Amino acid sequence: MSRRPLTAPPVRALARVRGYMFDLDGTLLLSDRSLGGYEVLPGAVQVLETLTRRGLPFVVLTNGSAYPPAQQAAKLRGLGLPVPDDRMLTPSSVTADVMARRGVRRALILGSRGVGHALQEAGIDVVHPGEPRDREVQAVYVGWHPECNMKDIEAACEAIWAGAALYVASDVPFFATKQGRSMGYSYAIVGAIRRMTKAPMVITGKPSMHALGYVARKLGVPRTAVGVIGDDPAVEIQMARRGGAVAMAVTTGVTDAAMWAAAQGTSRPDWVLERLTDLLTQL
Repeated sequence: MSRRPLTAPPVRALARVRGYMFDLDGTLLLSDRSLGGYEVLPGAVQVLETLTRRGLPFVVLTNGSAYPPAQQAAKLRGLGLPVPDDRMLTPSSVTADVMARRGVRRALILGSRGVGHALQEAGIDVVHPGEPRDREVQAVYVGWHPECNMKDIEAACEAIWAGAALYVASDVPFFATKQGRSMGYSYAIVGAIRRMTKAPMVITGKPSMHALGYVARKLGVPRTAVGVIGDDPAVEIQMARRGGAVAMAVTTGVTDAAMWAAAQGTSRPDWVLERLTDLLTQL
């Protein structure tokens, strides 16, 4: 029996969707590699405006951790994307939630100043390498850190050897930009830390179930009622498929239509949107 074409809407699956999660880079926009310039992708503004007008809940979850969520939301609104502060999520949002529930009181941050902002808002004391007591922590959190050096990695290893747990914003090697795929810094940094320490890691960004669970709670719906829209089979699509959500793919990021057609298992989406606005035809 032939499989349903991925470009045909899965009507029964879509019927259970009560809230939406959008990826950012490659789905709603493309940034440059410095994260300083943005190009909104076709249909993104229209889709978010329509959801807002109809009262349908959505969040935007990026694996980028460079900016605090409110600062990132303000940037998006400046581009015309109607994303309220509380609808913008980053891995740091999830990390703060997980750490608070696990009783973490102090964390070493490998990342830019924006990486630890959500943790501070949750009441967690954050320190950076080289600051006093940078090894007296319960957790190490690795995020966006283009200026990382060997002293930073050494500080993280020393903290882990002293008993700290390792948390990771993103274990994804690449993300989509206007110049093509760009390297995920935290992926490389964590590779060095784990090579030295052999420490297990807690991934808080996509495709973790921590991230999907946090999204569902923000939307106020079960995980199975979340429609996940993204461009990466190993990130958004795997997260949705593993968590029982509805997986919707776009072709504007790291994966084109031919690659989606060849995807297998948990990397295969329920639906490939030929245009982001195709989502509106099924509301």
